[in-house]
Amino acid sequence: MRLKLPPKVTYILDILKRHGHEAYAVGGCVRDSILAREPDDWDITTSARPEEVKRCFKRTIDTGIAHGTVTVMLEQDAFEVTTYRIDGTYSDGRHPDTVTFTPNLADDLMRRDFTINAMAYNDDEGLVDLYGGMQDLQKKRIRCVGKPDERFEEDALRVMRAVRFAAQLGFAIDPATEAAIRRHAPHLDCVSAERIRVELMKLLVSPHPEMMVNLYDLHITRVILPEFDACMETPQNNRHHMYNVGLHTVKSLCEIANDSTLRLTMLLHDFGKPRKRVTDPDGTDHFKGHAEEGARMAETILRRLKFDNDTRKKTVNLIRWHDLRPRPVPPDVRRAVCIVGRDAFEDYLSVQWADNMAKSEYHREKKLQRIVDVYNVYREILARGDCLSVKELAVDGTDMLNLGFQGPEVGEVLNEALAEVLADPEKNDRAYLLAFAENRKLTYMQSIDGLWPAADGRE
Repeated sequence: MRLKLPPKVTYILDILKRHGHEAYAVGGCVRDSILAREPDDWDITTSARPEEVKRCFKRTIDTGIAHGTVTVMLEQDAFEVTTYRIDGTYSDGRHPDTVTFTPNLADDLMRRDFTINAMAYNDDEGLVDLYGGMQDLQKKRIRCVGKPDERFEEDALRVMRAVRFAAQLGFAIDPATEAAIRRHAPHLDCVSAERIRVELMKLLVSPHPEMMVNLYDLHITRVILPEFDACMETPQNNRHHMYNVGLHTVKSLCEIANDSTLRLTMLLHDFGKPRKRVTDPDGTDHFKGHAEEGARMAETILRRLKFDNDTRKKTVNLIRWHDLRPRPVPPDVRRAVCIVGRDAFEDYLSVQWADNMAKSEYHREKKLQRIVDVYNVYREILARGDCLSVKELAVDGTDMLNLGFQGPEVGEVLNEALAEVLADPEKNDRAYLLAFAENRKLTYMQSIDGLWPAADGRE
């Protein structure tokens, strides 16, 4: 088998060979090349010691030199070059306590997580596959190199990586590897939130986000996202639904576009339901207030998993309003845009569409048609240039200050003016809004005046 290597990778391999060292492309880049996928990056393994690698190239960075890794810089591109090594024990469940350099490629490949990631390649020797990686690719199977328990003891995050690779590639997990995942899933409590977040998001934006169910079945969510377990255990005895909360969530993931914020929103959008479930005497379930509860829970979860502020803000906003259902008439849609935010409105409609597609067929067509009609009204509103926010009003805070409003009164009267304009865009007229504000000021002063006792007792 001959793989097409990038010219710069070939150059690095040739330079190392010219200096008397073995060198191969290794790991995920080899796997992806075999599968005709574009590798995200190219890793290189070599018999050369770190100091020898540094002598071979003009520009290098000591990325992880204690573990044998040197980054070679070729123009603006970076390539990690790592010395063949044998890892010692992993007392922290992530990093080896000791690293021993070895002259044998087989030793280095043995320490890797899965067989499909334990293949090496160069143009001279072709594919080096000592642990059955090619066979597992052909069988579409995720299988640990060597003994699964040893691989997972080295790094507990590998239990998530196994499911993530299965989701990305559409593979199944080998039964022995799967059994070991169940045994080692509890050790994820020692893995950093940042690393868990990365693996979770890679699964969510994969072609198979429905493999969230596998995370549940393998007891992984029990550790990293127990709120999902609660959803999987919460029924929805309601004619609008056909799945429990968890399976509805998974179905909705498959109905939304492959966008990180949208997928994350669908994962979390109904997490408030287990806490808000109320069952009527006839057995019908209701979940009043679940959107607001879900938004609060999402805020906590996203902070726990160390998501950035922008992702957290966008996701929580979509969850908070995902059940808002305006009528497809201009005043209602304008108010909805104001509430949800213009930048988020089309995503909000996408979330509602996916949510309804994951429900029962009861009134489904009617529900979907309402979303289409709302979208069409929204496009008409944008085309007309209707005012949709305080900053688009024909008056501003300075005008209100000039009229004598102070402090919080300024924001209050502007919001009242906006409510007028959302109901009727023609009212976004400076003269009309100034008169509206003056009348509002007069009404306010009269209400304050009414708080005083009779005139002869004011002093």
